[in-house]
Amino acid sequence: MDEAPARFTIVPDDYHVPYAGTAGDGRRFFLSDELFVPGGSAYVGVFLWKADGTFDEVRVDEVVRPAGLPPGQAAPADADQLVAARLAQLGDYVLEPIEVEPFTKTVRGVTFGFAVTQFEGMYSINVEPGDFIAYYAPWDGLEYDT
Repeated sequence: MDEAPARFTIVPDDYHVPYAGTAGDGRRFFLSDELFVPGGSAYVGVFLWKADGTFDEVRVDEVVRPAGLPPGQAAPADADQLVAARLAQLGDYVLEPIEVEPFTKTVRGVTFGFAVTQFEGMYSINVEPGDFIAYYAPWDGLEYDT
C-alpha cells in the first residue's frame, strides 16, 4: 500500500497540462479550460498556491461546453479570450514544473481542485471537476492517466 501524498508535482506538457508554473508574483499556478461536470457545465479555472506550494485560491468562470462531447469526456472549452485574460492576470509567468499540495474548494456548489482519493489501497490525485487527469505515485508529474 502506498501513502497519500502531502505534495505532488505538476509538469506542463502539450496534452492536458499546457499551463502550469510560477506567476509573476511568485505563486504557483495551474490553468485549465477542460474542467467540467459530467452532463453539465464547463469551466475555465486557475488554481493558485503560495510560493511555498500551500493552497491559496481558485478562480473559476463557467463557459460553454463544446457541443457533441460524450458526458465524461474532457475537451478544451471555446474560451480562448478568457484563457488569455487569465494568463495575463498572472503577470510575467514561467511555465515550469511546480510542487504543490493537493486541495479541494467548493465554489457555487461545485468541487474544484486536486482531490486525493483511494481505491483498493492505491492513492491518486484527481483534477476536479471532471476527473480528467489522475496523478499517481511517485507523484513526479511526468505521467498521468486521463
